[in-house]
Amino acid sequence: MSKAIYRDPIEDGAADPTVIRREGTDEWWMFYTNRRANAGGPGFSWIHGSPIGVAVSRDDGASWTYRGTVAGLDDPKDVGQLNTHWAPEVIWAEGQYHMFLSYITGVPDGWKVPRTILQFTSPDLETWTRVGPLALSSDNVIDACVLRSPDGLWRLWYKDEGQGSSTWSATSTDMLNWTLEGLVLPGSPDAPPHEGPNVFQMGGWYWLIVDEWRGQGVYRSDDTINWVRQGLIGDQPGAAPDDTRFMRHADVVVAGNHGALYYFTHPEWDELGQPKGPPDAAARRTAVHQGRLTVVDGVLVLHRDVAADVGLLKAS
Repeated sequence: MSKAIYRDPIEDGAADPTVIRREGTDEWWMFYTNRRANAGGPGFSWIHGSPIGVAVSRDDGASWTYRGTVAGLDDPKDVGQLNTHWAPEVIWAEGQYHMFLSYITGVPDGWKVPRTILQFTSPDLETWTRVGPLALSSDNVIDACVLRSPDGLWRLWYKDEGQGSSTWSATSTDMLNWTLEGLVLPGSPDAPPHEGPNVFQMGGWYWLIVDEWRGQGVYRSDDTINWVRQGLIGDQPGAAPDDTRFMRHADVVVAGNHGALYYFTHPEWDELGQPKGPPDAAARRTAVHQGRLTVVDGVLVLHRDVAADVGLLKAS
């Protein structure tokens, strides 16, 4: 029996999900990287050329319906060609929605190309206005996450691929003007190389999870500045046949006393036996799953085997 809550009906490559409630409604919107799992082409071109897909739930996440892709996100100089959009972060702040998007010009087949984080704003999750690229620690930055910290600042965490696949941060007072803060997790034996930082508050603590390509590394903090590692979650297979692979790039929505964890897997890719990457279209295909997080005695605890038809976005 499938445990997946969502698969993209066009490309079958939904990845990097982020979930947000549409203000004033009972709708939850999932934005995701719409990888072209069935595309041909050389190397890793199938990961590139991806639009941002959208799915909507009206039953607290128990079911999701494809809504299409987001238009108008290309850099003006690149309009008219296929470009790459990754890892959307969408939040409501300062009276409007904000999207932070990893952006690459064109459809490269390798990794050594400039990558930037673009910011957009919207009144309704449908029409987006470009604010511009963020000036950060290098020209190889992706995977933004934003949360307001206890010091009153908006804080943005992201992956710097040009500096050891480490996590860095920037701060803002208004969600529009950003100042580079510095290195957060260095990509060292104590904080292995990683991507997809996600920060949330639950159970009296702040939590940072990162995708280490072997599960999610977990860190805890009382101020969002100083982090202490707690170990891994999502490194052990789930019980469902399509949820036995490593838990990848995740998002958390806190709903009362629990967190709804959204992550993706490659159900048909043998990650340990095929370390160079998915060898064919079947292995490139992805599925979005959900899990339930709680905090027990100051420890983040994952319940991975949550059925696909459970609406975790309803507060406990």
